[in-house]
Amino acid sequence: MDGKSGGPASHNSIVSLPSPSAAPLAATSQIAPASGPAPATPFPPDSAREHAPADTVWEHGPATMVRRYTPAAAAQPYDQRAYAPAGPAPGFPGPAAPFFLPVVDLDTGGAVAIEVIAEGASSGGPGVAGTVNGLLAAAREEALLPLVLPISAAAVAGGTAGLAALHEAMRMCNRRPREVILVIEGDPAPVERTALLSGIDGLRAVGYLIAFGGVGTAALPLDLLADASPYVIALSPDLVARGPRDPRRSALAESLVRLARGVGAHVLAPGVRDETELAAVRGWGIRLAQGPLLAPSDWRPSHGYNRVHVPLPVPEAAAVTASLGPRVQELLLPAVTLPAGSTAEEVVAVLSAEPSITSVILVDEYQRPQGSIDRSRFLLFMAGAYGHALHAKKSAGRLADTAKIVAKTTPVIAAMQVAGRDNARVYDDLVVVDEVGRCMGVVRVGDLLRHAADLQAQPAR
Repeated sequence: MDGKSGGPASHNSIVSLPSPSAAPLAATSQIAPASGPAPATPFPPDSAREHAPADTVWEHGPATMVRRYTPAAAAQPYDQRAYAPAGPAPGFPGPAAPFFLPVVDLDTGGAVAIEVIAEGASSGGPGVAGTVNGLLAAAREEALLPLVLPISAAAVAGGTAGLAALHEAMRMCNRRPREVILVIEGDPAPVERTALLSGIDGLRAVGYLIAFGGVGTAALPLDLLADASPYVIALSPDLVARGPRDPRRSALAESLVRLARGVGAHVLAPGVRDETELAAVRGWGIRLAQGPLLAPSDWRPSHGYNRVHVPLPVPEAAAVTASLGPRVQELLLPAVTLPAGSTAEEVVAVLSAEPSITSVILVDEYQRPQGSIDRSRFLLFMAGAYGHALHAKKSAGRLADTAKIVAKTTPVIAAMQVAGRDNARVYDDLVVVDEVGRCMGVVRVGDLLRHAADLQAQPAR
């Protein structure tokens, strides 16, 4: 509001009320004798009077009339910290000892945002008092970086009416919605899911960026993250603290990071306290973090330090172990199986029908291998003198060998060791079984040799 003209203030200006002791901003008018010849008209025309500023004083003397200004002393810039309000503004309870936590990019060491935790931020009620207090506290500190402010799920689901105080505070602080990340906290179970998603869509339409906090320990359905498509997913501080020392918690954190990447969200790791946690956060693939290790508790945006010291990752010593190659399950081929009581004539019929079959596996009623028939040796027996007459109508198991069995998780190098135990049967197919011993298929020794040769060639590349 202009103090003299009484006209309305511009909508684009920030309303600030300095203390009464501040220097006046308006220029003072003085009457000075005219120099030079008198003007042709001793009085200003009516148009000049109509368009003159409101603070112009027109005086005329016996010979002439002159308007001259003596500028006032330059006004000092308004410092919100120096002129902090003595009490809370109407409708906005004043924050008490807010905390400012910089969100640090671990790759560059720069602060990319500031999380503000003010009074009322953890109440969990339907109001936005904590969010507004954090916004006003950031304005008093003249924070220029984007803000991360908590907001309850109940407030978001309540609709536009309950968020009017937040929008008004944004206008007063001259903040744009795209510079604010609203972290939805609290238990969303009592809130209707449709109302919460509708409130999120409304905030996003205005321009706010949406985040979810406490992910990993909060009662938050994971499918809600897929429906809401947040901009940031903040892990639970408890998960960050226990993850480096608990493999199960670490696996949970890794799965949440993968989920965040799937929904297109950034991941924030809060509460990093030591280098062990920082190393774990890096190992999970998280780039944004905050905590006492990265910035002290008394950090303020007004200090002017937007870069923090980030400890360098300690390179892990590479394990000096030879690669054992892929598992035999990746090289699996379908096995030709027959019941263990099949005759030799039935085996001959199977081998004659398909020339590419290299072996026949005899199995019991539970599909467990009981013997292995190599194509070359079996046909040699049957083609010999009286071979067909001696063996055709009898059990094929009489001519079968003990199956070379390997588990499906056996690596290539270990499978080759199994194949080489019997010098007379080096090139027999290996029978791959599952956890309960059932036949899954066969692996040919030629495939094992080819992959072993690839392992030998990899270091040379």
